[in-house]
Amino acid sequence: MEPEQGPLRRCIVTRERLPKERMVRFVLAPDRALVPDLAAGLPGRGMWLSARADVLETARTRGHFARAAGGPVSVPHDLGSLVRAGLAQRIGELLGFARRAAQAVAGFEKAREWVKSGRAVLIVQAFDGSADERARFLSGVKLPVVAPLPAGALGRLFGRDHVVHVAIAAGSLATAIAHEAERLSGFTGQDERAAGRSRRSEDNNGRVPVRHT
Repeated sequence: MEPEQGPLRRCIVTRERLPKERMVRFVLAPDRALVPDLAAGLPGRGMWLSARADVLETARTRGHFARAAGGPVSVPHDLGSLVRAGLAQRIGELLGFARRAAQAVAGFEKAREWVKSGRAVLIVQAFDGSADERARFLSGVKLPVVAPLPAGALGRLFGRDHVVHVAIAAGSLATAIAHEAERLSGFTGQDERAAGRSRRSEDNNGRVPVRHT
C-alpha cells in the first residue's frame, strides 16, 4: 500500500489518484476484518476506493483488498450496505449540526426565502419528493442541489413527518454536507435519479463539488 500523504489518494481498483473527498478509506481491524473508515481517522494503513458502487463491488469480489493488505482479509458480504448506511448517518449528523447552528432551514416557504435572499448556498432535497415541486421550488435559480435522503429521514431531523426542501447557509457544514452527499450518490445514484440530467459544479468559494438542476 502507498504512503498516505498529500492531497490525493490512489484507488486500489482503478489506480486513479483522486481527492480524499471523492473516495472511501478502509482499514483492517486486529482480526483482519475490513472496516469502512468514513471519517478517515482510524489508525492503520488505509486502503482507498473511488466512491462508486461498481468499484466497491469489484474490490469486494476480486481480491483487491487482500492484495493491497498483503494477506488475507475478512470482507463483510454486506459491505456496500454498511458504507451507504454510514454515509447517510454522517449526512444526518451534519444536517443536525447545521440546524442547531441556525445554518439550515426546512420547509418550502422558509427554505425558499433563503434562496430568494441569497442566504442559501446549498439545497438538500428529498430524493423521493415530487419532481415538479423540486423544479417549482428553485424556479430557475441556479444553486447546487443534492438529494441524499428520503423525505421521512429529512423530516425526523427537523421534527416533522417529512421534509422535501432544506436550505443550507455558507460555511464548513455546507461544504461537508455536499461532499458526503456526493460520496453517497456514487453508491446509490440518488442525485441522478432525483435531479435528472445534471452537471458538476462548485460554489463561489470553489470548494463544493455538487450537482445543479
